[in-house]
Amino acid sequence: MTEILWNLGAFIIALGILVAVHEYGHFWVARRNGVRVERFSIGFGKPIWRKTGRDGTEYVVAMIPLGGYVKMLDGRVDEVPPELADQAFNNKSVWARMAIVVAGPMANFLFAVFAFWLMFLIGVPSVKPVVRDVTAESPAALAGIQPGMQITAINGNDILTWEDVNFALIGQIGAEQTTLVVQTDSGRQQQLTVPLARWQFDPDSESPITALGLVPEGPLATLTLEQVMKGSAGEQAGLLPGDTLLSANGEPLSDWAQFVTLVQSSPEQPMELVVRRHGQSLDLVLTPALLETDDRAIGYVGLAPQVTPVDDRYRFELSYGPLQALWEGAERTWELTVLTFQMIGKLLTGIVSVDNLSGPISIAKGAGASAGFGLVYFFSFMALVSVNLGIINLLPLPVLDGGHLLFYGVEAITGRPVPERVQELGYRIGAALLILLMGLALFNDIGRL
Repeated sequence: MTEILWNLGAFIIALGILVAVHEYGHFWVARRNGVRVERFSIGFGKPIWRKTGRDGTEYVVAMIPLGGYVKMLDGRVDEVPPELADQAFNNKSVWARMAIVVAGPMANFLFAVFAFWLMFLIGVPSVKPVVRDVTAESPAALAGIQPGMQITAINGNDILTWEDVNFALIGQIGAEQTTLVVQTDSGRQQQLTVPLARWQFDPDSESPITALGLVPEGPLATLTLEQVMKGSAGEQAGLLPGDTLLSANGEPLSDWAQFVTLVQSSPEQPMELVVRRHGQSLDLVLTPALLETDDRAIGYVGLAPQVTPVDDRYRFELSYGPLQALWEGAERTWELTVLTFQMIGKLLTGIVSVDNLSGPISIAKGAGASAGFGLVYFFSFMALVSVNLGIINLLPLPVLDGGHLLFYGVEAITGRPVPERVQELGYRIGAALLILLMGLALFNDIGRL
């Protein structure tokens, strides 16, 4: 319950900030173009706080924190007094109306730059992308990547951290191959070609890094137990925090990954364990529970290992001065924007499955997790969502900012507004498509619970 409330609180804070930024973009440009703004609302539904400013605008915080809006004086919606006709949105030039509409998404992109700037200014605890191990017969193994190598570039993009590796690999989904530049222990640079034809991964259960066959240098899971979940198969077997796993079914255990593989391949099959507890060896029988995923059934025991910290040789803090941090923030925002458009294209062409769409539940989990890791990670999360919010609003669906831009663009070219009947039909189609998309994302969220 505590985790749910934490996730919900972080989600409301993040979404509230991003919605306020988006709507302020519309508000600020509307006021600069002489449009009268009647209401600035964060949230929908019944107001829980309201105040009328000296500018005549009513500022509102409403109960449902899933969006917001700026209500402008508009002759198409309300009767406009003659003395206020020049302040009505519909009486402004098509270029002014386009500027007001596009200002919302642009504000989200600017906020992403600002959030990344703060993140780089504070400093991000990072790990050098040094390979600890390579999975046999994986794409990374076929490319000739060896333990100890440090990745310095992927497909021409410089790499500093494992987060950069993850980011770069996501952009390679659907490609036949990619190129990696690695640095050996001796400092020699080497370019390797990684085949991606058989590279597939489920983003809900693994990262593109591990799916490629790379085991990063980082925190190392040991065979000593940190946690045993209540009611789990591990608790039923008599395991306790502090126990060290020595062998399973007579096979000595060398690392946690080996134990996980054995468990996942043995659902509802008794396993003979030997563990060390307070210096003595104990024999236990562990029967993994059955856990069904989308494409397979695996064993699950409810155990978590103790984790050793990252070796100091690989740890560093990624930070910059004010001007360089601003440049890096702008560059990261641009890269994220390009990647998002690429993923939308791959989604439309079927290269990426619609099962990967995420909705409010996944976003809430991400908000809670990032806030739990620290402020810099929360900034990074908000920047990511802000870019996506800006891009989604630019999609040419008539209920979104992009749809309004489409109609105003046609008006700018033809010299006359799009007929009301066509606009109304577009709004209905756009609303239906948006509801379908949101329903699919929510369905995916529920399936991940």
